[in-house]
Amino acid sequence: MLRSKYRTEPVVTTGMPSGIGYIVGNEAAERFSFYGMRGILVVFMTKYLLDSQGNSDYMTEEQAKSWFHLFMMGVYFFPIFGSLLSDGLLGKYRTIIWLSIVYCAGHAALAIDDTRSGLALGLILIAVGSGGIKPCVSANVGDQFGPANKHLLEKVYGWFYFSINFGSMFSTVLIPWLLANYGPSVAFGVPGVFMAIATIIFWLGRYKFAHRPAGGVGFLREAFGPEGRSIMGSLILLYSFVAIFWALYDQTGSAWILQADKMDLNWFGIQLTAAQTHTANPIMILAFIPLFSYVIYPALNRVITLTPLRKLGLGFLLTALSFCMSALIESWIQAGQKPHINWQFLAYAIMTAGEVMVSITGLEFSYTQAPPKMKSVVMSLWLLAVAAGNFLTAMINILIQDEAGNSRISGTNYYLFFAALMAATAVVFALVATRYRYRSYLTGDAEALAEGAAEGA
Repeated sequence: MLRSKYRTEPVVTTGMPSGIGYIVGNEAAERFSFYGMRGILVVFMTKYLLDSQGNSDYMTEEQAKSWFHLFMMGVYFFPIFGSLLSDGLLGKYRTIIWLSIVYCAGHAALAIDDTRSGLALGLILIAVGSGGIKPCVSANVGDQFGPANKHLLEKVYGWFYFSINFGSMFSTVLIPWLLANYGPSVAFGVPGVFMAIATIIFWLGRYKFAHRPAGGVGFLREAFGPEGRSIMGSLILLYSFVAIFWALYDQTGSAWILQADKMDLNWFGIQLTAAQTHTANPIMILAFIPLFSYVIYPALNRVITLTPLRKLGLGFLLTALSFCMSALIESWIQAGQKPHINWQFLAYAIMTAGEVMVSITGLEFSYTQAPPKMKSVVMSLWLLAVAAGNFLTAMINILIQDEAGNSRISGTNYYLFFAALMAATAVVFALVATRYRYRSYLTGDAEALAEGAAEGA
C-alpha cells in the first residue's frame, strides 16, 4: 500500500491545529456563495423568472415556497451520498474538491439561464455539490483534533459556525442589492466566484491539515456492525425530532421573506429589500455565539446541568415561540396594517437563539457520538434531518394549494400550525432524550471506546 503524501493523523499539540484557518476560510467563502444564492431564490422565482422566449414566467408564492424547500431538501439529502464516498472510498479531501467543482457549475447554470430549465439544472448541481461536501467539511474539522487538544473542539465548532454566518451576513446584504440593480446574471454569478475562491482556499491548505483515509471495508464493518447499527438507530430517533426544527427554521428563507415584503421596510432611513431582512439572522448569530458561550450557558448551568440534548429541547421551544411572533405579525398584515420590520427582527432574535442551541450543539454532538470510521456518515444523518424538515414543509405547501396555486390556509393559521407542531415535538423529545446514552469518540483516543456513561438528557 502506497504511503499518503499527506499527513493522516492530527498534529500532537495542546493548541489549535494549523490547518483550521484554511478549513474555516473555505467555509466562510462557501457559505457566502450558498446563502447569497439562497437568499434571492424566492424573489427570483416570483419576480424575475422568464420563459424560453424571454417573457415573464413568474411563480406564485406557494409554488416558489415549494420549489425552495424541495431544493433545500436536496441540499440536505445528498450528504448521505457524499459521506459514503468520503468514508468508504475517496476520503474527505478528494470528495470535497471534486464536488466543489460540481457546485461551481451549478452557480454558472443559474447565472447563464433565467428560465425554469436553467433554474432546475442549477439547483440540482448545487444540491449535489453543496450537499455532498457538507458532512465531509464538518467532520474534517473534528479530524484535526486528538486527545491533547480535544478540549478545544467545542470552541472550534463555535468558530466554524461563526464563519458560516460571517460569510452569510455579507452575502445576504450584497446579493439582493445586486439582483435589484444588475439582474440575476450578476447576482447569481458573484456567489459562483466565491465558491471558486472557497475551493482554492481548501486546496491551498492540503498540506496543513490531517487527511483521514477512507475506511474501505473497515468502514462497512463498523457502520453496519452491531455497534454501528445501535449508534445510528439511536441518533436517527433523536434527529427525527430535529427535522421539525428545520421545517420551521428554513422558512426564514421563504415564508418570512414573503412576509417581509408586506411590511414597512424603512429601517432608520434605509429602504431594505425583503431579501435583505434575512441578514438579521447571521448578524445575530455573530453576537449570540459569544453571548451564549460566555454568559447565558454558564448562568443556566448554575441552575441546571446543560447537556447537549437539554440545549436542543430549549432550542425547540424558542423556535415555536418565534413562529408565534410571526403569526402575530401576519394577523396585523391581514387586518390591513403594515407592521414595521422591527417586529420580524424580534422574531429573528428568538429564532436565532433557538438556532444557537440546536444547530451548533448538534454539530459537536454528532461528531463526538460517531465512531472514527463513521464521522461523515453520522454528520450526514444530522443533515438528513434538515432534508426531512424541508420535505415536510414543501409537502405541506403543495397540499394546501388550490387549483390556481394559492394557499387554502390563512397566513396566521399557517404560522400557528407550525408553532404548535414544534411545541408538541419539544415535549415528546424531552421524554425520549432522557433515555439516550452519551458516548464520546475522538480521533487518536487510545481505544476509540465510549467515554460517556449512561447520563440522561
